[in-house]
Amino acid sequence: MSLCGTIVETAMNITFPTLMRQFGIGTSTVQWMTTLYLLVVAIIVPLSAYLKRRFTTKALFITANSLFIIGVLTDALAPSFAVLLLGRGIQGLGTGIALPFMFNIIIDQVPMAKLGLMMGVGTLITAVGPAIGPTFGGFVVDTLGWRYIFVFLLPLLIASLILGIMTIRQKHPTQAASLDWLSVLFLAVAFVAMILGFSNLGSRAFLSLTVGGMLLLAVVAFILLGWRSRQVTPIINFSVLKNSGFSSLTFALFAFQIATIGLSFILPNYIQLVNGASANLAGLLVLPGALLGAAMSPFGGRIYDNWGAKPPLLLGIILALGVNVTLMVFAQSLSNWAIAVLYTVYMLSLGLSFGNLMTEGLSYLSGLTKSDGNAIMTTVQQISGAIGTAIVATIVALGQAAPHVSRAVGTANGAQHALLFVVVLLLIALILLVRVLFFRKEAKG
Repeated sequence: MSLCGTIVETAMNITFPTLMRQFGIGTSTVQWMTTLYLLVVAIIVPLSAYLKRRFTTKALFITANSLFIIGVLTDALAPSFAVLLLGRGIQGLGTGIALPFMFNIIIDQVPMAKLGLMMGVGTLITAVGPAIGPTFGGFVVDTLGWRYIFVFLLPLLIASLILGIMTIRQKHPTQAASLDWLSVLFLAVAFVAMILGFSNLGSRAFLSLTVGGMLLLAVVAFILLGWRSRQVTPIINFSVLKNSGFSSLTFALFAFQIATIGLSFILPNYIQLVNGASANLAGLLVLPGALLGAAMSPFGGRIYDNWGAKPPLLLGIILALGVNVTLMVFAQSLSNWAIAVLYTVYMLSLGLSFGNLMTEGLSYLSGLTKSDGNAIMTTVQQISGAIGTAIVATIVALGQAAPHVSRAVGTANGAQHALLFVVVLLLIALILLVRVLFFRKEAKG
């Protein structure tokens, strides 16, 4: 299910020009195919800790899978763009439930000796989708039409439904938990306003209502959510962030996700706008790295199981930092092959680190607080995707808009400044990792 969610999210980006022609809509409208989906996922994922306490895992899985199938069928048969958006929203409900529960099931059912390996497999599943999604989407659109993107997902979803019914077991008893709808409202307003604010960052002034106003509304909603969480049983136990080991590794996860999203935006644009290559070549140059990074995740998990957190996490963050520093320093004259090699090394670092950051971070929590931690980490991944794309795109756009420079030079300048932003985040993450791995005080859960 998670694989289908990530595949369709990235494959649909390829269909935007086709959808614009078919339904007679503009770029700002078609972008809601992704924005609405991310908004629904971002709102549902934080509720996963409550859902896990209240309902059985199998019931939640069946619900999520059924919603996804309904959404896919709706989009495959959609007669209008409004119906297409409705289907994407229903898919977001299914993905929002499924994503955190994949890792919850791994945490509940896998022995500690193999936890790193299986968390790596989980990360592999979510990483393969973005790696093959654009290629899959482009092939299907060119040969059969965009509706078949959804048609091809149906057998996978039906197979996952059958496997889930046969194999998912309940490890913890459910509890009579209640859901505070005012907290849900504050959470929804906060995420919607934040994503809309960052999404408009590149096209509107910061002090406009659609950027600064939305971001201010998000801050106010988060403050109200914090206040409300002290009055009632919180939908997410934010107190787990007081554990410096968990919070430091969560920030490192955030930095890695920003770097990954940033490079996936910067490098294809650089290849096309600076080096003058085609979109197909840009996709082919980054595909090997994406596939290698996905394949490395279980291997990185095995290193974690056998030698602990320090080797994969430190090697991963140092490689990632080195690659981004190199790209930043030589941003004015990067060849296509240099980009391909450096991106492959970066994705190798991601395979070593990303799943292990989640495994190590959750190891500082115990019992049901692991579900809260998993909800926070999964939410951070979703939100950082939207934030990272908006910030990096804005920095590159500012470089392109500079006076008296060509588009190629402006793109190179913007890429260099965006890479500096990524380097700073990764450097902070490295410092936090060193502090946690060598000087931590908290006992693990």
